[in-house]
Amino acid sequence: MFATTMSRSTFVLPVALGLGLGALSLPAAAVEPGAPDRLISAEEAVSARLLRRLADEGRSLKGREHEESRGLAAFYAARHGKMVWVSRTGLNKRALAAMDEIARADDYGLRARDFTLPDRSLAEPGTVLDPDRMIEVELTLSRAVLKYIRHARGGRVEPRKISRNLDYDLNLPDPVKVMERMVGADDPAAVLRDYHPKHPQFERLRQALLARRGSSEPGVAKVRLPNGPALKPGMRHAQVALLRKRLGLPVRMNLSTPSADPERYDEALLKAVRAFQKKRGLTPDGIVGPSTRRALNGESRAATIQKIIVNMERWRWMPEKLGKFYVNVNIPEQIIRVYRNGKPFHTERVVVGKPSKATPVFSDQMEFIVFHPFWNVPNSIKREEILPYLKRSTTSSFWGGGGRPRVLVRNNLYVKLNGRKIDASKVDWSRVDIRRYHFYQPPGGKNVLGFVKFMFPNKHSVYMHDTPQRHLFNQPVRAESHGCMRIRNPRRLAEILLAHDRGWPPATIGRLIAAGKNHRVNLKNPIPVHITYFTAWVDDQGRLRSYGDIYGHDRRVARALDGKVLLVSNAGARAPRAKHRRNRYAQRERQQSSAEFFRRLFQDF
Repeated sequence: MFATTMSRSTFVLPVALGLGLGALSLPAAAVEPGAPDRLISAEEAVSARLLRRLADEGRSLKGREHEESRGLAAFYAARHGKMVWVSRTGLNKRALAAMDEIARADDYGLRARDFTLPDRSLAEPGTVLDPDRMIEVELTLSRAVLKYIRHARGGRVEPRKISRNLDYDLNLPDPVKVMERMVGADDPAAVLRDYHPKHPQFERLRQALLARRGSSEPGVAKVRLPNGPALKPGMRHAQVALLRKRLGLPVRMNLSTPSADPERYDEALLKAVRAFQKKRGLTPDGIVGPSTRRALNGESRAATIQKIIVNMERWRWMPEKLGKFYVNVNIPEQIIRVYRNGKPFHTERVVVGKPSKATPVFSDQMEFIVFHPFWNVPNSIKREEILPYLKRSTTSSFWGGGGRPRVLVRNNLYVKLNGRKIDASKVDWSRVDIRRYHFYQPPGGKNVLGFVKFMFPNKHSVYMHDTPQRHLFNQPVRAESHGCMRIRNPRRLAEILLAHDRGWPPATIGRLIAAGKNHRVNLKNPIPVHITYFTAWVDDQGRLRSYGDIYGHDRRVARALDGKVLLVSNAGARAPRAKHRRNRYAQRERQQSSAEFFRRLFQDF
């Protein structure tokens, strides 16, 4: 980082660090014959004082600010303390261009008030700055530049401090390289803008933000539906009349009915509701549940703006390059898409984790696909769901064949220890650590993973797979799993991915499925996988679509951006709710047969 050229400044700066600014007010000192005419110039003394101030202030800073202070120290040391933004006559044009751009931070979903800038009047003719003021102004603007770029690249908050399930790897730029770019650029403002995400959706959201900030429309429907039951076709309810009014649908007189019933949910209203749902990006099922009710009532302009900013922030956390060919699961939509050259060409429904077992948000690479997989039971399920049964009665009625409890027999589960099958009846499960034991389900019709799984090994132990529980894909809200993502048409996904990676025709996948044997296919080139959580999206027609915040991440991110960071549980969900869910399972354990309880458990996986 430091300059290695042996210039005169290389020798005088250490002297200046000892002399401080005292040299600025002193004439050239009398020296012995043969000595330099003077020890240090006024400019060099200012530069030396700047470096010493950076060193002193850096000791009191922490985290990102400490790294930026160290970067500034290295940058200015390499320049021998030469100023970038200011001279004795005030701010230069480069400084004004950078300041003007930072002042427009709100246009990019940031907050201009978060950045401390020098007084613009310091650029006016006749300005004369003393050395202390020069140093203060120089460092104030340099720190504002680094902070702005850190915020532009997603470093405003640490995602994992909001929730451990927001598992993003931030790519924050090197402060030294940032400052070098600023010095070498003809247009510093363009350099600052260049650090914002290049993803097209980020710019679409930014335009939606500007449009809503410039609008005087409050954005709230005049007719609002209060909280109430889901309104379904054929039912009669007082809120149906409000629904008609909200959609501008008149009560149609029917010749067979003496008087029309405005509180009856009829066919005409069903068509209007479905049209509204389709326009808003909701499942067009005609049921007015919580999501449709919120969409009908509308959000306030402030709430819409906040949602846009929160989703813009998520784009800052995404990798700069998503890949020419990649897979994306957007959790709030409960949809999987495969993209080629930035355009989706395959879309399908998925089931994601329930709030107490939230699917994590992260990026990784798919490395292999397994046909007819084994299901290896996770430790969490072994501890929380299986162990209570194994500690129960050891009577003969409790045990099935092969030394296994009936619940394991009926669900085709086996147990191994150190790679060898064991007789579960001979283990005192109240005394052992169940995590040491391998519980697994071999391939077959009862396998909870179905006939294929898509693997991108990660610390969360989640992946994509088939499921025998096909009915769940018909639900408008499909947050039902233990965290993994279940695919409605996994065969088609396998065909697409293996055609891309290996050039295989669909018939090859068909033969692997028909064989019924466990078979792993390693991908020649790993495929990027992005598990995202976007609750706002601008479509190709410029319409802002909104999706339900099923895990409450929007609220947490908004609070964090407002400076209220709170570390929460792994699931990112409310702990009391998770505890209540476990209590419900305990009640079922007492009320239901073991087989029935495990059947429900596997539906949740």
